[in-house]
Amino acid sequence: MPELRKDPIIGRWVIISTERAKRPSDLVVEKSKSHGGFCPLCPGNEDKTPPEVFAFREGNTQRDMPGWKLRIVPNKFPALITEGVINKRGEGIYDKMDGFGAHEVIIETTDHNATATSLSTDDFSTILLSYKQRIMELKKDSRFRYLSIFKNYGEVAGSSLEHPHSQIIALPVVPKRAMEEIDGAQAYYSYKDRCVFCDIIDQELSDGRRVVAENNDFLAVEPFASRFPFETCVLPKKHMSSFEDTDDSMFESMAEVFGLVLKKIDRLLGFPPYNYMLHSSPFNKNVSEFYHWHFEIIPRLTRIAGFEWGSGFYINPTPPEQAALYLREALVGKRLTVVGNKGGLL
Repeated sequence: MPELRKDPIIGRWVIISTERAKRPSDLVVEKSKSHGGFCPLCPGNEDKTPPEVFAFREGNTQRDMPGWKLRIVPNKFPALITEGVINKRGEGIYDKMDGFGAHEVIIETTDHNATATSLSTDDFSTILLSYKQRIMELKKDSRFRYLSIFKNYGEVAGSSLEHPHSQIIALPVVPKRAMEEIDGAQAYYSYKDRCVFCDIIDQELSDGRRVVAENNDFLAVEPFASRFPFETCVLPKKHMSSFEDTDDSMFESMAEVFGLVLKKIDRLLGFPPYNYMLHSSPFNKNVSEFYHWHFEIIPRLTRIAGFEWGSGFYINPTPPEQAALYLREALVGKRLTVVGNKGGLL
């Protein structure tokens, strides 16, 4: 029968609809349309983007010229702008401020047609390391309180450009979604004197049913109260509250697990549109004892409708235990420790 499950961090309830459980083949994947034509993010078109703020380059190649492996530029059409001041003010009972912030685009590779399946572990490690580099630079601005790093893959997931890229938005406030996690983690720590994420890691490793992949440093797991089919969380086994505190030596290991999950999603679900988001510590709060950074990956396989918008409940037609099993069994030709197939060829 259907189950109501409660998220142990923020207290959100979801419905696991076992009565209408769906296999991967039952889920309709909305394919993005290929637009073709001119791409401002491809090599040779560097003058069509704002000047780069960071790049991994070959040899002594010049800024804003070909020869880059990864390139980061300000968004040409930013959601927020760096000019001006915050200027908080009220309008009757309403609060507002000027649209101050930063919005950057990580051009992940020179290959216009690359996907999560085609990227090597080294390529993906470079992308993840660039996130750290930009966090460390942007947090120097004391006006920023939080950094959102995310990837939209496919038109249905919100991507307006086909060239592989992800984005950074620096904010002068901490988003409500981040505060819900922080408040929930702090309440758990106050009661049990332990990190809720660390307890989840221990329980999931012991249980095994919702684990997708792991190595010595990182774990990929389907959350117990997953909102969406094949929603996946990737997090370090070692307690770390801030992504930028991750040692550079761990990025290859991170890319191995994270990249494998994306490859499995592509293989199993036929290259679905998806979003992934980094959840890390705010810049102005000390949450090191109880918060734990992590990535959320959400394939766009279902639509949010009236019940979800009206109630705050989500209906997930694929139990996370079943989703984890499907992903574990998805073959991508990579050797990695996976529950149920330890050391086997995936």
